[in-house]
Amino acid sequence: MSGKRPLAGEVAVVTGGGGILCSEMAKALGEDGARVAVLDLKEDAAEAAAKLVRDLGGEALGIGCDVLSRESLERAREKVRREFGRASILVNGAGGNRKDATTGPELSFFDLPEAALRLVMDLNFLGTFFPCQVFGRDIADRGEGSIVNIASMNALRPLTKIPGYSAAKAAVANFTQWLAVHMCQNYSKSIRVNAIAPGFFLTEQNRFLLTDAKTGALTQRGEQIIAHTPMGRFGEPKDLLGALRWLVSPGAAFVTGIVVPVDGGFSAYSGV
Repeated sequence: MSGKRPLAGEVAVVTGGGGILCSEMAKALGEDGARVAVLDLKEDAAEAAAKLVRDLGGEALGIGCDVLSRESLERAREKVRREFGRASILVNGAGGNRKDATTGPELSFFDLPEAALRLVMDLNFLGTFFPCQVFGRDIADRGEGSIVNIASMNALRPLTKIPGYSAAKAAVANFTQWLAVHMCQNYSKSIRVNAIAPGFFLTEQNRFLLTDAKTGALTQRGEQIIAHTPMGRFGEPKDLLGALRWLVSPGAAFVTGIVVPVDGGFSAYSGV
């Protein structure tokens, strides 16, 4: 790494960091000089993402962590503290949907299983809430820092077929606003909490809905999404990095409590 590193001295924690989108976020934070702790339920995925940062000359740890377990999060926090110090940036990227929490010809709304819905709600909402409690305490103790939650286009415009995921991401957006106010009023005016609402990106969680597993062709739903996205394509992981870099930078010093769509125009298009 060379040149200006605007996040030098910062300690960033990225949950869900072994995934397609968040591994790119972790790499971007590392490129900008932050020491990055990559947390993922799959420790090998966390370590692979951390290695991407180290291969570019940055500092990174890969840590296996269950975001639904306070005990697991607290162990991860202690490791981050020992190696890097207290967190100043938290990116909550853990989340996702499940096929058995998705309506379709073979599974009606009335038959969606409770266990699948609870997991989707817990993973997306509590999987954001708990890390904000655990790592947010470090940020509060420092008196400054930035939390970036990953909401979704579903938080702004509920989509068909995925009621649990849409509701959970709406909760993430609401909680983002609540926590932004809470941190400013109770801890420090220099703590900011915002969210990014990605539009449609192909990930392992939604690929089965958007493309045909055998041919790779777009499903009817995938075609509808492209037709309602003025830019005419799915997002790529790099498309999220500009918003992320802005939200954690001094350039966003007066920005808190917002949800930023990165969606190729989807939320602006009425379909007519």
